[in-house]
This record gives sequence, C-alpha cells and structure tokens, in this order.
Amino acid sequence: MLWEIIARLDLIPGELFFPPFSAIIKEFYYLTVSGVLVENFVSSLIRVLIGFSAGSIAGIIVGTVMGWKDVIDRALNPIISLLYPIPALGWLPLLMLWYGISEMLPIIIVFICSFFPVLYNTITGIKNVDRDYIRAARTLGASEIMILTTVVMPLALPNIFTGLRLEAGMAWRVIIAAEMVAIPTGIGALMVKAESLIRIDIIIVCLIVLSLMCFSFEKFFTYLEMKITGQWR
Repeated sequence: MLWEIIARLDLIPGELFFPPFSAIIKEFYYLTVSGVLVENFVSSLIRVLIGFSAGSIAGIIVGTVMGWKDVIDRALNPIISLLYPIPALGWLPLLMLWYGISEMLPIIIVFICSFFPVLYNTITGIKNVDRDYIRAARTLGASEIMILTTVVMPLALPNIFTGLRLEAGMAWRVIIAAEMVAIPTGIGALMVKAESLIRIDIIIVCLIVLSLMCFSFEKFFTYLEMKITGQWR
C-alpha cells in the first residue's frame, strides 16, 4: 500500500523509475502469459537444481570422508582451505575461457558455490559427534560402516542441513549474477535486457521472483530438516 501511494502521489519523481505496485503486478501477469518469464525462469531453475544437487552431493561425500578419516582430512584440508576463499563468481573469467558461453558455465558456478559450504558443514557435523556414542557402538560390535551410517551421519544431519539451507538461497543469487554477465537466457539475462530498455517494472518482477525462490528453497530445507530430525534433535 505504501509503495502504491508513494508512486501514485509522485513523491519519488518519475513513474518510469519508480512504477506503482499495481503496474508491477500487471507486468508480472503479461510476462507470465506471454511465456517470457516462464521460459527464463525454467532455464534458471534447471541450472540451479543441477548445480546445487551435484555440488551438495559432492560436498556431503567428500566432507564425510574427511570428517571420518583424519589422514584424508590432513591431506585435503590445505588444498580446500586455499580454494574456499575464492568467490564462486571469481572463477567466471577462467571458466568462460575453458567452457565458453554454454549451459555448463552457470551450472559449474552453482556447483562451486554449493560444494564448499556443504563440505565444511558436513566435516564440522561429523567431528562434533560425541565420541562416547561411537565408542559405545564399537563396544557393542558395530562395524565402522554401521557406526558411520547409523550413529555419526544422523547426528551430523543438523549441521549438514544448515549448509544446505544457507546455500539453497545463495545458489539463486550466484546464478542470477552469472546469467547477467555471461548467459543470454535466464532471469539474470532478462534483467540485463530490461535494464538496456529502461524497464524498471521488469527488473522488479525479476527481483521478486528471485526473492521468492530464495525464500522457498530455504524454507523447503528447513521443513525437510524438521521432518527428518524434529523428533530427536
């Protein structure tokens, strides 16, 4: 209501640069009906799902191995510590030279964005498991694989879900930035085209979609975490 009133009363000069909320909803409808928004949204969604899923799975697997085996942790930790501080978008120029402007480019960027935080949260979750539980299971005759799968991993799940929840939103932020710089399709590319045409309404529609997707992904993992760990966490 405030947005609509401010725009209608022209408190911020120029409707072109600050369109009313009703104009945004109208443009949202037009973009959806015409298929422009749906087509670009689906492109971004597929990239996020593939990159995020691959990065998260790889992060959990490598993090589990590093958290469980100190020898592997000591071997890989220096390399990962050097690579982790590099922002995901910092790899963009190099990846553009390696892969060119292709579908692999944004997927790899999302993969990198998702891999390291999930990896570190998995390692932290496994290393923070109370060793008394492990000793008790070992005393009762459980094998190493059984201890890992039935004792350690369930107790590490809250930490793992924290990494997944945080990176679910970050994956969307990264994909939008990658599309704005290097990819001709997707929500980010649509924003760049709208900027060149001075279409503030389309830019705001894209930002609303981005906000909703970040919120939805984070809430999905919050729900999934409570569903799996809520009774015993």
